[in-house]
Amino acid sequence: MRETAVEPIVGGGDASLAEQVWRNAAEDPDAVQFIRPDPDPRSWPVRRSGRGGSLPVTCRQFRDDVLALARGFVAAGVAHGDRVGLLSRTRYEWTLVDYALWSIGAVTVPIYDTSSLDQIHWILGDSGAVGCVVETADHAATVTGMRPDLPALRQTWRIDVGELIELAAKGRGVDSAEVDARRAAVTGADMATIVYTSGTTGPPKGCVLTHRNITADVGNATAVLPQVLHPGASTVLFLPLAHAFARLIQVGMVHNRATMVHSADVSGVLDQLRRFRPTFILAVPRMFEKMHDQARHMAEDSHRGWLFSLAEQVAVRYSRAQDRPHGPGVPLSLAHLLFDLAAYRQLRAALGGRCRMAIVGGAPLGEWLGHFFRGAGITVLEGYGLTETSPALAANLPTAMRIGTVGRPLPGVRIRIADDGEVLARGDVVFPGYWNNPEATRAALADGGWLHTGDLGRLDDDGFLRITGRTKEIMVTAAGKNLAPAPIEERIRAHPLVSQSMLVADGRPYVAALVTVDPQAWQRWRDAHGHPGASLAKLRDDPQLRDEIQGAIDQANRTVSHAEQVKTFRILSRDLTEADGELTPTLKIKREAVQDHFADDIAALYRGH
Repeated sequence: MRETAVEPIVGGGDASLAEQVWRNAAEDPDAVQFIRPDPDPRSWPVRRSGRGGSLPVTCRQFRDDVLALARGFVAAGVAHGDRVGLLSRTRYEWTLVDYALWSIGAVTVPIYDTSSLDQIHWILGDSGAVGCVVETADHAATVTGMRPDLPALRQTWRIDVGELIELAAKGRGVDSAEVDARRAAVTGADMATIVYTSGTTGPPKGCVLTHRNITADVGNATAVLPQVLHPGASTVLFLPLAHAFARLIQVGMVHNRATMVHSADVSGVLDQLRRFRPTFILAVPRMFEKMHDQARHMAEDSHRGWLFSLAEQVAVRYSRAQDRPHGPGVPLSLAHLLFDLAAYRQLRAALGGRCRMAIVGGAPLGEWLGHFFRGAGITVLEGYGLTETSPALAANLPTAMRIGTVGRPLPGVRIRIADDGEVLARGDVVFPGYWNNPEATRAALADGGWLHTGDLGRLDDDGFLRITGRTKEIMVTAAGKNLAPAPIEERIRAHPLVSQSMLVADGRPYVAALVTVDPQAWQRWRDAHGHPGASLAKLRDDPQLRDEIQGAIDQANRTVSHAEQVKTFRILSRDLTEADGELTPTLKIKREAVQDHFADDIAALYRGH
């Protein structure tokens, strides 16, 4: 059993998260806290037009908006401790609702806008939500249709037709002193939010996070990441705020009076990055995989694929050399400078030109990819955590990073590796339990307050944590060989043609893999190989295509023992999607759903055995 800990730099405090909004307005009222790109005045009032159609929101204006909406919620009868659902994409009003509820001691219950009817019904019913803020007509119709089965749900407010504006208008009769008193009554131990895990198996569980949990996480993360989170920093947030990872950044931006741009349209995020030129971004690893692949495809289309391959090699070598005592050396530094002019600058320009750092979580980032981006001038700080830990537990820092790991514990966090390899954690960031689920709470916090994360990992001699798999995803072959699928799947997915990979091995005679092809890469491949317009379903058994995927399998197999190697694979006729219930909102594979949807393909892998 190994253990490491870092002493806290700041405590969790005993105040509402909303207190920072009032503090910002008093200490730096004109600092720009948010930029609303092309805001719709029907959703929330637009005071004045900003440059290019965007609207800057200062700390004073944000405080005024939060106060106005908080008075509205008080007028609507929302009491201290009441739960209110929030079903919307990432947008300014999301953050506004969050802080307005926190300022009166109410509890935000986020819901992904992509959630199924069953998930929405479960979350609103299990949480006992008294109201729900929704974004669109479809959301409103969905929630209204559930009202007869949800006796606690009294009201809904729709963002895109101005019902939050109407709610704030009804709050004009509520004295501002009432909100001040409600905010002052909030303690660090009070619930701030119930975040339902998207879950790769079973119904969602509601993770209760307190004001102290989130304050401790943000405060300590900020203390060790001053290069990222500071006044003057900016980001374009395009991940769903229903996810605890994005929520942490939202609170961190307010905590540091940095500037945040909400971007609801993921397909247009590159335009937003070029337009607002953030200093850092928050992303899941899949975004960086796609950025790399698109850069490669653009080079190949202009007959410069050979140049990109050289640029890749130099970037990775340069990054690795930075971790050695004597650094890159003159020849490598000169080569790096040359490729910076020829390739890396264009990659950084795609992120707006000012971005030098990215925070990545939600899934593992390949070590090679981490070195490539650092070598290209974008340091990707991989971190680790769970919804149950507010969510950050560990992170690589600009001053202390080891690519391939998730970094050291953040201040105030203690990490232990159990005898079976499971990662255990404790500290102020660890949640008090699951809502309405004492049995699950006891199981998660079974050992005197140590949280069982369900992840497998190991600590190196310097305290860096490496995640090696999930306890529930450990597969056991018919021969009794234990296998953690994530590292092999990650290496297969590194191939430009591959979108997703999932191993199949439990109770089977050998390890096999299901592989999906990236839709954009597929169009290029089929045209280049003389199959214009052909569908993947028709060509998935094409020998040339299989040879390409076999190359990715062979690369992955070289990193594991013979018993763990993938013996055969099946190319699926389509990619996995969140809409079909096969991926979580952070693009993790839901294995049970995939096994159910592609049962015939799995059977074909073992036919005759």
